[in-house]
Amino acid sequence: MNRFTSHFKWLVIMAVLFMPDRGNADQTHYSIGLGLEFASGTYGTGTRTNTVFIPFTAAVYPSERLDFSVELPFIYQSNNNVVTSLGSGMHGAQSTTGSSVAAPAGSSGMMGSSSGMGSGGMGQGGIGDIIVKAGYVLVPEKEQVPQIRPNVFIKFPTADKNKSLGTGEYDGGFALEFWKWLDSWCAYAEAGYAIQGKTAAIALKNYLYYTIGAGYQVTEKFRPMFILKGSTATVEGIDPLMEARLNLKYQTTQHVGIEGYLAKGITASSPDYGTGLAVFYDF
Repeated sequence: MNRFTSHFKWLVIMAVLFMPDRGNADQTHYSIGLGLEFASGTYGTGTRTNTVFIPFTAAVYPSERLDFSVELPFIYQSNNNVVTSLGSGMHGAQSTTGSSVAAPAGSSGMMGSSSGMGSGGMGQGGIGDIIVKAGYVLVPEKEQVPQIRPNVFIKFPTADKNKSLGTGEYDGGFALEFWKWLDSWCAYAEAGYAIQGKTAAIALKNYLYYTIGAGYQVTEKFRPMFILKGSTATVEGIDPLMEARLNLKYQTTQHVGIEGYLAKGITASSPDYGTGLAVFYDF
């Protein structure tokens, strides 16, 4: 915990530096969303685990550059062979990612096996870990320059570790996002580093995570996007994580948007497959 606290201090300092100019208060707007996601895999344990993730998200945009969000999830999984700690990521800075089952950390969108924190048994459900995130557009997009947006996150251990719904530890991290339009095509990339809290029950590791994607604006309202995301090993003794997914976004009205995805795991530590759907209201 002391090690995490030392990292946590500079994460807070970074967030404070991104505080908006009060003169932009009249530009403040908000977003809320509700999702339903499903992932299934064996994760190297020999037993299939099915996970349902229902995230409620709320975001505030004090200015065109700054955003804050909080995710309050409910999780159900068919057994406790793995530790889940999920983060949706849907409707983020560029709405490029959705969640799937994650390694015990909460940011990369994957899952790892958890020897020592679960031994099969009945299905379990409950509140998941709460994730608070802040981002700031450091460099706006220009003709020859992509948008550059740093972000930081903190995961609060609200999930029940005795049900293998979380690790019971605080996590934090930071990332750098890039976004660029080329006519009707768009490209997105994110690279980050997550700092995990330490527990005697499982050998958690700090890890690098990434997302890359490309999409096409088919109509004014509809945009499909192909995404590859993964991370280095989040737990001692497991493989790196990687999955591919097709993300679909449809803006039904000026205020209402729908996002969905289909996912396929590439490495043994990732879910075999996953899917999700979310509805967002911006105001």
